[in-house]
Amino acid sequence: MKKKDAALYFLAFFIAAIFVKWMFSNQDEEYILLTENKSEHSNSSKKGTKTVAIPKIPEVISYSFHVKPILSDKCYACHGPDEGSREAGLRFDTKDGAYIPLGENKDRFAAKPGDVENSEMIQRIYTQDDHKLMPPPDSNLTLSEYEKGVLKKWIESGAQWDSHWSFKVPVKGALPIVKNVTWGNNEIDKFILKRLEDEELLPSEIASKEKLIRRVSFDLTGLPPTIEETENFIKDTSEKAFEKVVDRLLNSNAYGERMALDWMEVARYADTHGYQDDLERIMWPWRDWVIHAFNKNLPYDEFVKWQLAGDQIDNASLEQIVASGFNRNHKITQEGGVIDEEYRVEYVMDRANTTAKAFMGLTMECARCHDHKYDPISQKEFYGMYSFFNQLKEKGQIDYGEIPEPYVALDQKTIKTELPFVNIPDSITEVKLMVMKDEKGIRKNHLLKRGLYDAPGEEVSYALPNEVLPFSDQYSEDRLGLSQWFFDDQNPLTARVMVNRLWQQMFGAGIVITADDFGNQGALPTHPELLDWLAVTFKEEGWDIKSTLKKIALSATYQQDSKITPELLEKDPENRLLARGSRYKLPAEAIRDNALLASGLLVKKVGGPSVKPYQPKGLWAETTSGVGLTEYIADKGEGLYRRSLYTFWKRTVPPPSMLTFDAASRDFCTVQRQKTSTPLQALVLMNDPQFIEAATIMAIQVLENDSFDEKQKIKTLFRKITSRSPDEIELNKLSTYLNEQRQTEIVKKLESKVTEQRVTVTIPENIPPKELRAYTALASLLFNLDETITKS
Repeated sequence: MKKKDAALYFLAFFIAAIFVKWMFSNQDEEYILLTENKSEHSNSSKKGTKTVAIPKIPEVISYSFHVKPILSDKCYACHGPDEGSREAGLRFDTKDGAYIPLGENKDRFAAKPGDVENSEMIQRIYTQDDHKLMPPPDSNLTLSEYEKGVLKKWIESGAQWDSHWSFKVPVKGALPIVKNVTWGNNEIDKFILKRLEDEELLPSEIASKEKLIRRVSFDLTGLPPTIEETENFIKDTSEKAFEKVVDRLLNSNAYGERMALDWMEVARYADTHGYQDDLERIMWPWRDWVIHAFNKNLPYDEFVKWQLAGDQIDNASLEQIVASGFNRNHKITQEGGVIDEEYRVEYVMDRANTTAKAFMGLTMECARCHDHKYDPISQKEFYGMYSFFNQLKEKGQIDYGEIPEPYVALDQKTIKTELPFVNIPDSITEVKLMVMKDEKGIRKNHLLKRGLYDAPGEEVSYALPNEVLPFSDQYSEDRLGLSQWFFDDQNPLTARVMVNRLWQQMFGAGIVITADDFGNQGALPTHPELLDWLAVTFKEEGWDIKSTLKKIALSATYQQDSKITPELLEKDPENRLLARGSRYKLPAEAIRDNALLASGLLVKKVGGPSVKPYQPKGLWAETTSGVGLTEYIADKGEGLYRRSLYTFWKRTVPPPSMLTFDAASRDFCTVQRQKTSTPLQALVLMNDPQFIEAATIMAIQVLENDSFDEKQKIKTLFRKITSRSPDEIELNKLSTYLNEQRQTEIVKKLESKVTEQRVTVTIPENIPPKELRAYTALASLLFNLDETITKS
């Protein structure tokens, strides 16, 4: 294929895909576009500009949910936990600080319960004098009329104080009383329905079976259902038909792979060390353990303890020691000229930050250089956490080719007898995996002034945020004691943080949408009682992850249709109240894996070394100094078609198609991906060799089936890619598009090499090139549909 012809060919693909995508947009199905001058759907004026109504001030003011978010956003920067930045000695993050008498005569108060006139706070936020106004004009912070009203009403009603909502131990309260007693499948639905009724909203109808099985299959396995699985579900009219589907998915190997994918981003897993030279490391046996742990439903408390401190458990098994590799997934430098201690300190910092974010949902890294500006975490407490990871005998800089100590050597015999879940190829005789092994007392733990490695301050003891839960003598001063602290029955965060993340997995957003921040700057839970009910139930059921996911999947809330109405678009555009099913773009890996499964190319082997599917040439060479991994050489055979979580991850050049669809870089702990829509995503779907090859293979498959007429061929492609049957209107549009592609003369001949990126497909001689071109274009278009890459 000539370059000019190829360029024209793909340009035609792009234009045709955009055109048909527009033809297929069905406003009655998923999207309803509202113009600003439709009075029944907006508060617009005659000129089309919206008038913004001031939110109604709540009848009962809650300090945690109404007052504290305002103080945290607008006051804590100057009057918060950080003593170094505190102005006028005044703080609003503690009760004593807010109520303390002010002035020389101690006759003034920032906040005087029940006395608005003598509360300096209220006077300052309403004054017209810029010299007295709070927040100050030069702070670029302002209070809305609603926020001023809330603070005023709080003072009037007695200025009741409370601790931060997430620092209180969760309590399993009584189920809400709802008016509609017929709707709902389990306890989850009671909490959701109560909020909907309070907002005068109704839940949506249950989604079609085709939508449901596609939705839950992606959520629990990261793969779409096959046509056979969909048909079996449709035919099953029993009450437990959907529960059977959920159980089958939870018990599949694909479940562990789906769960491991998220955990790899939490753990910042990669196949290279990072930094400039970015040489290869072997950590895939740890990844295989994660898949295995999820598939056997290892209780979450053990799952975490083994990763934080598996090596410190009495008579630790090799599996528990392998699990401790979680702590070694950070970047490690091999560059010459670096200061060894500087980088060693950075590794310890990384472990502390990752642990805090992964299991506490707190931004403890903000207290590295000073007391946290918003949360009750002192710098001393940060270095108390740091201390748990500071007794590892390791180097800051390693030599080229060196395996960073400590590590375990795993040979074929050991793996087969003690770690059978590790998929080691026969061609590899031994692998060396980084793990943890402390040498107690090898160094003292100091607070580092300004966070600098060479500025040690006072010596610190093992400690954790006291406001969360004091670290008492009942815990040992090591990582095992740290893991025990996380699962103390009085720890308010661990269970909440995890069930929120599981909710995020199933709905696209957590009950707390800031899944990585449960502190004062994080979002408030939309359904706090539900979050606590889930957290307590999670603990009561032995930290059973599969049980929690099953509860969510079987709820009527999860099974709602995702159609949006004008009322829902106006009252709840982000679907925070869950009056409908969630709709959002699938994860990057699921989009690629969908194409592989639909085309029959997917290799379902579990575990083993990372693989190298198609990737643009030259990217690796651009980011190295000429040493190490300078050239990307794609695999041949099954390595091209493994699930995306097995793709080789080079830190300095992550797989570009994955990044385009919002995969995390894995340089640091990530518990929540961004969700973007960019033109680059459409270009990946149209031009990435993996999608072109999948489209070509699918075209060959339907053309080789002589028993299919044209409409049956179109239906087959549509069902395999979108998991549902097209209606008659869609079928006719696709048939028209197919005929248009037959008549194009842009490409006269489709050779066996279908792209210039070395994708080779064997094309049967009996298939007319024009037909193959047309059906390949059709399959490519279907891969580009919103419905294909979106979970609804």
